[in-house]
Amino acid sequence: MDLTHPQSTLSLGFSPSPQPSPRHNNNHRTQIADDSISLQLDSSLREPTPLSCPPIIPLQLLESNGAVSPPHRHHHHHNDEIRLLGHCVKRRRPDPETTTTTTTSSSSSPSRSSIESRRNSVRAWGGAPLHAADPEIFGIMQKEKQRQFKGIELIASENFVCRAVMEALGSHLTNKYSEGMPGARYYGGNQHIDDIENLCCDRALAAFGLEPENWGVNVQPYSCTSANFAVYTGLLLPGDRIMGLDTPSGGNTSHGYYTPNGRKVSGASIFFESLPYKVNPQTGYIDFDKLEERALDFRPKILICGGSSYPREWDYARFRQVADRCGAVLMCDMAQISGLVAAKECVNPFDYCDIVTSTTHKSLRGPRGGIIFYRKGLKPRKRGMLLSQGDESDQYDFEEKINFAVFPSLQGGPHNNHIAALAIALKQVATPEYKAYMQQVKKNTQALASALLRRKCRLVTGGTDNHLILWDLRPLGLTGKNYEKVCEMCHITLNKIAIFGDNGAITPGGVRIGTPAMTSRGCLESDFETMAEFLLRAAQIASTVQREHGKKGFLKGFQGNKDIVDLRTRVESFATQFAMPGFDV
Repeated sequence: MDLTHPQSTLSLGFSPSPQPSPRHNNNHRTQIADDSISLQLDSSLREPTPLSCPPIIPLQLLESNGAVSPPHRHHHHHNDEIRLLGHCVKRRRPDPETTTTTTTSSSSSPSRSSIESRRNSVRAWGGAPLHAADPEIFGIMQKEKQRQFKGIELIASENFVCRAVMEALGSHLTNKYSEGMPGARYYGGNQHIDDIENLCCDRALAAFGLEPENWGVNVQPYSCTSANFAVYTGLLLPGDRIMGLDTPSGGNTSHGYYTPNGRKVSGASIFFESLPYKVNPQTGYIDFDKLEERALDFRPKILICGGSSYPREWDYARFRQVADRCGAVLMCDMAQISGLVAAKECVNPFDYCDIVTSTTHKSLRGPRGGIIFYRKGLKPRKRGMLLSQGDESDQYDFEEKINFAVFPSLQGGPHNNHIAALAIALKQVATPEYKAYMQQVKKNTQALASALLRRKCRLVTGGTDNHLILWDLRPLGLTGKNYEKVCEMCHITLNKIAIFGDNGAITPGGVRIGTPAMTSRGCLESDFETMAEFLLRAAQIASTVQREHGKKGFLKGFQGNKDIVDLRTRVESFATQFAMPGFDV
């Protein structure tokens, strides 16, 4: 073989050729089996021969034991030729009919079966309704639904959401990861999530009458406590000073709280230095003179107004004056009163504060979460110098700091189902119907307060300006803890609260009562008069049990107590007259 023949070429190609007819001389040529591979030498790379076609060297496939595969008896087959370096490797082309039959019988059916099997497997765990997927959890949830329906809900920080909010919370939006801000996510596929969050932000500003040129908003915080801590993290360094209302005076632990023995209760008190201001023990109102004196000595970098259990209006103008004098940022936590603020049924903190935080449930009737509003744009000329604005800066720079604190500093991906649900709630907040609802909340609170005052009950500050009242139980010889327990046994839910002057959260001396939840169920002033009777009856039962069993044996007095059973029956009969928002029972 002369590989340097002038006519030699290098080629790679496929070409079908007919099966060579068998030679008559079987001694010189062996018939090629159907499954064999033949090697054909290109005539251009060898000396010419008298044969009419290039010689074919049969290469038969071997079994695993080395035996030659027996020839198959198929007819009218064709071969494919592969030319490589002047040589041609031939492989028999399968019969299309045989191939189709074989593929259909051996591949298609198992493939369809396999796909259907996988689909059924996904449906088994992913398509079952709750009652079938987890009967145990479903049963407990049904009990909770009945508890809500049959009971009177008077916890000031609770409310009922609408069906649309619940549908969004239980939607496919919980599947999507979307770390970052709209337009700047760490994951792809967020174009619709961005639309939802941007719409939620627009609705948040509109609900509170804010211009986007002057205010920004972050709707990603998981709670108001998270929102507050994000503000501290964005604007402060560890060890910097904050000042908020003392918890026994009605403040919130997220504003920085130490127990009397110095224990740091919240992250705010662990990472930052806190000095609280307090209410006047005789009146229950905030003592602004002492607040200003403390602030000028302590020089907090953030002054916080707002609380969990303060039944009166907040004097934001006075807070602004104090903040300007001590050079502090003024922050309002309006979690309890955000619904009243949106409905313009109380003084507006946005007129005075630099930052406003809130929960998104409570009086807003939205999903459980938090929200942060912050000023942007130019600062007012006559405002005192604010924290972290720079001595020469005339622009607010809260936006980047707060957003970065929310993510990535403190949180991971936002809860997109919550953000969609919040957008739905905020759309309702901006309606006249919601304003009428908040007006009814205030009327109901006044009716309940008046009913208790007529029966010689002691209310902190002597009344209320908002959606809650604080009932001081100490004149009755009761603790908030024991009274709360009796009410719970009778299907009335409220919460114990520290009253300024008692020993705080260990044995709180009162209870906090709110009206938003039962107003959402359709209750009016006369209905809260009835509830006042139930509350007084529960106090009588608690006093009797405590007198008969003492404080240590108080819980034993519940066993077989006919008075509790009778009051529970009355409460359930009353409560079930009112519809449950969001679901049918």
